[in-house]
Amino acid sequence: MSTLRALVFAVCMAANGAVSANAYDDLMQAAVTGDASTVAALVDRGLDVNSVDPRGETLLIIASRGGHAELVKALLGRKAKLEAVNVAGETALAVAAYNGHSDVLDLLLAKGADPVNHQGWSALHYAAMQGHGKVLQSLIARGAPVDALAPNGATALMLAARSSSIEAVRVLLRARADARLRGRDGETAVDWAVKAGNTDAAALIRAAMGQ
Repeated sequence: MSTLRALVFAVCMAANGAVSANAYDDLMQAAVTGDASTVAALVDRGLDVNSVDPRGETLLIIASRGGHAELVKALLGRKAKLEAVNVAGETALAVAAYNGHSDVLDLLLAKGADPVNHQGWSALHYAAMQGHGKVLQSLIARGAPVDALAPNGATALMLAARSSSIEAVRVLLRARADARLRGRDGETAVDWAVKAGNTDAAALIRAAMGQ
């Protein structure tokens, strides 16, 4: 076990010396592979449900990134922190959105994960960037602001226009995303679509603008 991992384990297990040092490695490996029964057993034996890996990712973030719905359920049932962030400032909701894991995303939202971003990139931006229409629908239904600006000044519609998913563009336009907004470079979502060679998306956005 590396020095950092050993330190993380020691912090997690300070109150319980009955679990072996190898249990931390077993816990993290089980989270990566989505082994819900092993993770649940180790947590129930005393390991912290909010244990983090050397990259600062909690078990819930790891499970959400991997799309492991059963593991996410097990962790949520054991009071895993919904809004914990990794070193990049990403929550479990954000990584689920980026990877298109709509079933995991719905579990997190149902448990109270906040779809509204207060700093940096939001789950909506992540989903739009990757063109995940179903994820966008869930986030918008839960109150995610459709025209929120990403740190680079882009809207979700601009990001979706650059992706290869026409469905993501449709979802955002149905939610009345403002196609006339301009980014920091002065470009609209149509410009983003044209630059990416997504002519169908550009035509769809132009039609929504009445052009």
